[in-house]
Amino acid sequence: MKILIVGGGTAGWITAGVLASRYPARGEAGVEICLIESRQQAPIGVGEGTWPTIRATLKQIGVTETDFLRGCDASFKQGSQFFKWVDGGDADAYYHPFTLPAGYEERNLAPYWLENPRGQPFASGMCFQTDICSRGLAPKQITTPEFTGLANYAYHLDAGKFGPFLQGHCIDKLGVKHLYGEIVRVESTAAGDISHLVTTSGEVLAADLFVDCSGFSALLIGRHFGVPFIPTKEVLFIDKAWAVQIPYPTDEAAIKSTTLATAQSSGWVWDIGLTTRRGVGYVFSSDHLSEEGALEELKAYLSARGDLSPQLSFRKIDINSGYRQEFWTRNCVAVGLSAGFLEPLEASAIVMIELSAKSIANLLPSCRSGMIQAARIFNGTFRDRWERIVDFLKLHYVLSRREDSRFWIDNRRTESIPQSLRESLEFWRSHSPWHEDFPHREEVFSAASYQYILYGMGFEAFTAPWLLNDGDRTLAGNKVSETAQYAKSLAAVLPTNRELLSKVRRYGLQKI
Repeated sequence: MKILIVGGGTAGWITAGVLASRYPARGEAGVEICLIESRQQAPIGVGEGTWPTIRATLKQIGVTETDFLRGCDASFKQGSQFFKWVDGGDADAYYHPFTLPAGYEERNLAPYWLENPRGQPFASGMCFQTDICSRGLAPKQITTPEFTGLANYAYHLDAGKFGPFLQGHCIDKLGVKHLYGEIVRVESTAAGDISHLVTTSGEVLAADLFVDCSGFSALLIGRHFGVPFIPTKEVLFIDKAWAVQIPYPTDEAAIKSTTLATAQSSGWVWDIGLTTRRGVGYVFSSDHLSEEGALEELKAYLSARGDLSPQLSFRKIDINSGYRQEFWTRNCVAVGLSAGFLEPLEASAIVMIELSAKSIANLLPSCRSGMIQAARIFNGTFRDRWERIVDFLKLHYVLSRREDSRFWIDNRRTESIPQSLRESLEFWRSHSPWHEDFPHREEVFSAASYQYILYGMGFEAFTAPWLLNDGDRTLAGNKVSETAQYAKSLAAVLPTNRELLSKVRRYGLQKI
């Protein structure tokens, strides 16, 4: 079987790596994987946040964690921290950590926290990781084996370096064939499948399966097949961004291990710490704020932190929020920006690439007739995933009580809230989110994530006393105590994020 991936970057090379590591046999009896990309297409370069799934993906394709951290200026990410999302006050802050709430693998103990919060925010009382993050500590030690941690984690990375890093690995270690070229023509079979592509040099590229990783141009799924794009602008108002890179004042400056998301008048500012710099940007709604006004708000954010200087270069980015009506049509499947794109809140972009590549590998049929069912399964699964991500992102805005701008007020308008989210919120008034609320075995955002956002933002919920029992009440109390004790023990042994990353540069992590 021949697979042609059109487009490089994060989407193309993750897909190539996952497929090549899953099907290593090459030649007539194996799977031949070729990737063609344009030299002119520059990466967007701001997808710097990941989800913990990336560790398993990198391990699967054979990358070492040490090489990855060094090659992509990557740092450890332990979750997100939100500022000023609830009421906009100075004390308005909460965490969405990656580690599951206490007792999560045994029971749903959230109702017992609701019954007795003990004066603590949900994430602080139910998860030790918030204490680690507040102290600026790393999720592991230098002696902890690669891709494992004492707390769950993902990475912040330099998106401009990630694609080339994966490219070198896929070509040198996994045998992926690589071409540079411009596609000028897409030819079809009589039945409507893609037969082959033609480049400006006249090269003919035939394949059994074509993976469209061509970014916003959506060369195959959009331009050739004309699969409609479903916009989500009426739900998620964000449609533009300003981005800037901030140097550290010294080589010893602290590196945050959370993505900082600070609400503004018409959107929010991301602040991400890499090993060599910070990536900062303001995503906003142009219906509620002009580009000039957004740039001034971003500069005010930087100025308040002592980061504003005349040397900074600001880049404007357009965001077309939405996703395809279907992602796999005939012998073509879209991955990455060609499939869809939503605002960067909660870093869903790269994890959707990972899940897409993994699903293609799992569903890959041995002959053309099997693609009909593979496409049906893939489209159903990923349509649901995109819809759920939209719901989860909108949740952050719906729960806000800010009244200081039309942006926050408009986000609470009933007509802007998906019916599925409205129904879930009504249900969660008397029921804490749990596994049965989400039908897919592999959810992008689990019940734990919903608990962290709901209770972090002060969502009022009431569980009937007759649904609680003394046994689980005791278990909840014990777990909260164990969480506090474990946080103290980790604080005594974990290095800071900066200290660990500096050691990785010098010595490397232990291989498993």
